[in-house]
Amino acid sequence: MKKTILVTFLSLAVYSGISAFDLPLSVGAGGLLGYTFTRYTLTGGNVTSKQSMDRADYGAFLFFDAKYASLSVLFQGGQGDFSESMIVGGDQTIADAQGTGYETSLGFSLMGKYPITVSNAAVWFPLLGLEYHLALMQRRMVDYVYDRTQGIMPEDRDKDDKPYPLSAWNSLWVNVGAGLDYTISGPFFLRTELIFGFRLPTAYENGALEVVKKRTGNNNPSLSGLTGNPKLKLAAGYRL
Repeated sequence: MKKTILVTFLSLAVYSGISAFDLPLSVGAGGLLGYTFTRYTLTGGNVTSKQSMDRADYGAFLFFDAKYASLSVLFQGGQGDFSESMIVGGDQTIADAQGTGYETSLGFSLMGKYPITVSNAAVWFPLLGLEYHLALMQRRMVDYVYDRTQGIMPEDRDKDDKPYPLSAWNSLWVNVGAGLDYTISGPFFLRTELIFGFRLPTAYENGALEVVKKRTGNNNPSLSGLTGNPKLKLAAGYRL
């Protein structure tokens, strides 16, 4: 909830800045292709947990641009292979699953940019900002397809053995990249962006830390690794 309020506040700040400085505006729509990978290892006491995921992403988005900032709303889906395990004492397996994961989300992106004119038709810009995703669906297929919020598998239940809510997979990203606008004719232009995102740990992953604390009595388990996401965005825009 706090993250959603933060994104809303930043969006209002951008709008206020636009009104104050009369910045050139543009709008547009496009699609994206990306790849998300996760490599995490959790250790605490005699417990070792590993999470690995490779997912192909696809989606569509709308953007509103005010020269030095761009606000996007996107609908994104993805699917790919996963592997997740939790082992106690080297021989007792609490969770061990491999299969295919499916997810969809609604995202909000606020990126700062600095336009640099390359030619009469082209403008290049570096990008830095935040992206927040609201999880809309989390499913997996092992021998059959199941909804993760049902808590069917041990890894989808919290320290109190209750299913995680869908919001446990909401995610906050820090994005860095670059883009290029190319004017086609008059106010019409094409936009290309190449972005790499770094995801902060989700409530689901922090929940795994709490599971280890409760099972082992270790109050300081460690979580190491990275979730990253390179993606290509292509769009058509119109200068207002």
